[in-house]
Amino acid sequence: MRLCDLDIAIEGSALAHQIAQLASELESHRLLFRPRFWISDEWFTPDGVPGIAVPFYLVHPRLAKLELHQMLEVEGGTPEWGLRILRHEAGHAIENAYRLRRRQRRRQLFGKSSEPYPDRYTPRPYSKSFVLHLDLWYAQSHPDEDFAETFAVWLTPGSLWRERYDGWPALKKLEYMGALMRELADAPPPVTAVEPVDPLPELRHSLREHYRRKRERYGLAHPNFYDRDLRRLFSDAPEFAAHPPAAVFLRRIRREVRRQVASWTGAYQYTIDQVLEAMIARCRELNLRLAVPVDQAVLDFTVLLTVQTMNFLHSGRHRVAL
Repeated sequence: MRLCDLDIAIEGSALAHQIAQLASELESHRLLFRPRFWISDEWFTPDGVPGIAVPFYLVHPRLAKLELHQMLEVEGGTPEWGLRILRHEAGHAIENAYRLRRRQRRRQLFGKSSEPYPDRYTPRPYSKSFVLHLDLWYAQSHPDEDFAETFAVWLTPGSLWRERYDGWPALKKLEYMGALMRELADAPPPVTAVEPVDPLPELRHSLREHYRRKRERYGLAHPNFYDRDLRRLFSDAPEFAAHPPAAVFLRRIRREVRRQVASWTGAYQYTIDQVLEAMIARCRELNLRLAVPVDQAVLDFTVLLTVQTMNFLHSGRHRVAL
């Protein structure tokens, strides 16, 4: 089926309730701006447009199941997760609506929007110059993402950002955001016209092609060799010949450790699963078997997978979903 043939709408979906919550949060700060929403193939806010594209899989439960099957998770698939993304995208949209990029103080604090968007970036997890909202230290990827993430933290009810970021350079950005939004209270946005980009009726590629492209985007784009690390956990020595094969063991714990590592690192489960698959294949080729108690093997392998995932994220090869 082509995406344009999907008979779906935001109205009546779970996402509609989250959009209503976002509107309530904006209203609580006397902000008149309300972004326009349309369905597309992923989350995004086009440059200069005061509107937000939402992914098709969030407006129908069968499509959410398809996303889960294909990508192992549903980005924005829970109310809390969906609202986090909506607040971030609203940061982009409100910046477009009020042409905030033109302001000198905005450029001084966040950088210039004209800076090219990277295909990839290397996060710095310990930097205190950026807020933490979405996963993978997203604010560090580009000045516009820094602004959107800062807006999202400021907007989130009960975020206690003054206490959370006390002593951080990022606090200056949050204080600026608060002052800026107070200035915009009760002010109608100068930009209101919205021309949807890549709306669902114009997307003529099939679901099969969509997921082929998406898996390619979030998969591993380089070879991985884990022999030394795997031999520290498993063994091909004769005395362990009667023990369970390491490949069988890893397949059994695959879902559990993948979710755990995703929660620790913020990486896409699909990316982590590619690392797992490479390790499983290598264990099979090397005929490795369990050499320690199961509980210890689970813990040690989870640590190993976390380290390998973080190495991947910090290698500069991590693809940014911007």
